[in-house]
Parts: sequence; C-alpha cells; structure tokens
Amino acid sequence: MKHILIGGDGFVGRHLAPLLLADGAEVVVVDVTRSDLPHYADATHITCDIRDADAVRRIPFGPDDIVHNLAAKMLSPLQKRRDRHAFFWPTNFTGASNVLDQMRASGAHHFIQFTTDMIYGHTVENPQTESHPRAPLGEYGASKLAIEERCEAMRAEGMMITIMRPRLIIGPGRLGILAKLFKLIDANLPVPMIGSGKHPYQFVSVYDCAQASYLAAKYQCPNAAYNLGSKNPPSVRALLGSLIKAAGSRSVLVPTPGPLVKLTLAAFDRVNLPIMDPEQYLIADEYCVRDTTAIETDLGWRARHDDSAMLNAAYAEYRGHPVPEKASAEILPA
Repeated sequence: MKHILIGGDGFVGRHLAPLLLADGAEVVVVDVTRSDLPHYADATHITCDIRDADAVRRIPFGPDDIVHNLAAKMLSPLQKRRDRHAFFWPTNFTGASNVLDQMRASGAHHFIQFTTDMIYGHTVENPQTESHPRAPLGEYGASKLAIEERCEAMRAEGMMITIMRPRLIIGPGRLGILAKLFKLIDANLPVPMIGSGKHPYQFVSVYDCAQASYLAAKYQCPNAAYNLGSKNPPSVRALLGSLIKAAGSRSVLVPTPGPLVKLTLAAFDRVNLPIMDPEQYLIADEYCVRDTTAIETDLGWRARHDDSAMLNAAYAEYRGHPVPEKASAEILPA
C-alpha cells in the first residue's frame, strides 16, 4: 500500500514516515523542502507547493493510496492582523482543496486531514468532545474549519476522510511560542500568566500525532473527527512551576487579571503590533480540555506522553540538549 504524506518533510511527517516504512509500506513525501532525513533512503520525495493547482496535478495519486495531509501554516511565526488571511488560507484551505480535487480526479478516496482544536473557539461545554460547537476566533481556526467543511462535503461523494484535531503539538523541532517562555525562565524573570493559572493546559506530542495518523490509515480512514490531546493535563501553575524548578531558575509565576490583559493584548493587535495571536490569548484562562474518548474507542489510540515531561524536553532542546523520545515520555495507563 502506498502512503502519500503531503507536507511530510515537516514536524509530524518526519515521525510518521518511519512508522509506515517499518510496516512495509511505500511512502511518498510531497513537500516544498527535502531535509536530510534517514528515511529518505527508503522513501520517495516529490517537490511540490500544494498552493499551486498545476503542481498538485502532477502528484501520482492511485486509487488505493492513503493520503495524509500534514501541510499547514501555523500560529507561529506571529502574524499581524492585516496579514493573517493571506498567510493562512492559501495553504490551509486552498492547498488542501487542491489535493482533494486531484484525489477525486485520480480515483483516490482515503484521506487524513490534520486541522486544529482552535476550530472550537470559546469553551461552551467541558470536557470538549468532537460535537462541541465550532466557532473559531481568528483566521487560522477559520481556515481549518473551512477545510473540515470541504472534507465533509467530499465524504458525501464517497471519500473516506478522517479529521484530526490536535491540541498544541509539542516535540523535537518546534518551539513556537514556547521560546518566549523559555527566554524568561533562562533570564530568571517573572513569568506572567493570563488569569490565576488554576486552569489546565493540554499538549499533545508529535509522536502521538504520528501514531494517530498511522492508526487511522490502518483502519482505512473512518469518516470521523478526533481530538488529540494528553490525558489528565495539569494546571498552568503546576506545569510552569515544574519547569522552573527543573530548569533551576529563580523565575516566579505572576497571576494577572485575565479580562484586563486580554483587552490590552487586543488593543495592540488592533494597531498591528501583536504580542500574541487572539486565538491564543482569548482562551488562555478558559477551562478547555479536549476529550479523546472517541479516538481511544475507535482506533485504540492512547496519549503516551505527559505534559510536564513534554515541556521539560522542549526546554532541554531549547538549551541545546535534544532528548530522545523514550526520555521525554511517561507511559500513561490505558
């Protein structure tokens, strides 16, 4: 069986490709870049920008292929308000739609699409299952919701499409907004929290995301959407306190009045001087835990990585000490 990994040279793809190859599958990586990764000894690489419909038409999709779309523009690097639509939509919606169009033309009908938990917006019910209302708070979430709706329409045409909605993905090779946090801790500076810090914060590891896509392919891409997140996430205060202690830093956690901080951040955003993206700060003090019962039940997936261990491993990488998977993981009971 052939697996085509769109955006597969990136964060999740570099962990998914070895899983598939170890299973004896044929793997084709489609991306604008080609890194010096060992699995290219066995995988094929095709250079393609999915924003270009003509280029996508040259991808050799076959009727029995399974396509994993991992390509996306993320919330990092931070974008100015006026630039967000042009930054997110060409890849997250138009590019993914180009892939779907070419799959349909080629007779391919198994697809795995990674979106985001940001499609939910403000917390309406907790824990948040996949049936939670979808009301994104910015262009990133809106672009991901739009491709979800396109996928749902394609299911009606007979395609089998699995949608993955990960929480903030963490793992080797991506720091994003965490780099700002780590700089404060390294400098022994106060670490402000939006709100009291009593609400939980949930990550999901890149390894667990790769495993989710692998399992969805094994089950022939069920027509369903699945949350991806850690189990039993700690409070922001506990999570950051643990990191500060492990780093040997003298930083202290500073709670702040959430509504006032959000108003301040929104004011900076309105004049195109963003400090954080609204999709991050508007829910920063909300109790929003993504429920993963559906994927556990349907695909047998389990989050293997503990939030504190993941954050500490990211900090170690930031300090120039990459941590292998086994050292950054705490195996959680099923």
